[in-house]
Amino acid sequence: MLAYPSNAKIFLYSMPVDLRKGFEGLSFLAETDLKERVTSGAFFVFLNKGRTMMKILYWDQDGLAIWQKRLERGSFGKVSDQKTIDRRGFLMLLEGITPRKINRRFSVN
Repeated sequence: MLAYPSNAKIFLYSMPVDLRKGFEGLSFLAETDLKERVTSGAFFVFLNKGRTMMKILYWDQDGLAIWQKRLERGSFGKVSDQKTIDRRGFLMLLEGITPRKINRRFSVN
C-alpha cells in the first residue's frame, strides 16, 4: 500500500517512459523535464508506453523510494497533458478509472 500525505504534490510525467529506469534515470526525468526537486516530498508518476506499468518515485524522509504497479489485464487511464494531478485524479489513475466528466461540488482554494 502506498501511503502519502494529503498535501503532497503529485506530478505526472506525460510521455511514456522505459520503466527499466531506476532511481537515477527517473530522478533525472523529474528534475530536468518536470523542473522539480526529487527531495521536495512530491510524488512523481511514470507510465510505460502501453500504460500497463506504473512507477512512482518519492522522497521517504531519508532516501528515495520507488513504488511499482503492473496490471495483469487492461491499462491505466488516459494520461492528460497536465503536469500535476490532484489526489482524486491520482487515486482514479491507480484504480484504472477513466472519468468521462467530473463535477466538483465545491472549489478548493
